[in-house]
Amino acid sequence: QVQLVESGGGLVQPGGSLRLSCAASGIIFSLTAMGWYRQAPGKQRELVAAITYAGSTNYADSVKGRFTISRDNAQRTVYLQMNSLKSEDTAVYYCKVVARNYWGQGTMVTVSS
Repeated sequence: QVQLVESGGGLVQPGGSLRLSCAASGIIFSLTAMGWYRQAPGKQRELVAAITYAGSTNYADSVKGRFTISRDNAQRTVYLQMNSLKSEDTAVYYCKVVARNYWGQGTMVTVSS
């Protein structure tokens, strides 16, 4: 049974930082590409960042230079470091196995003063 458990969301002021974590079980994590997606109110879910099993990364244009995705295979965890946060980053953030329809429950990020 695949489980993806996100944590680290919360309320942060514009310009602030947060780090999201996603702990995975039930998959061969070290061989699995992982991604972070987000869904803002009234908008479609979108890819934020992804990382291959080898560590190659790609980012949505809107977060390039501000967000960093990384992974710790020993801890079976993928991270999303978010810096210089903007109000438009407010969304529910989800962890996903890229090639399969396995999603976490989501964690809310609110950027507001």
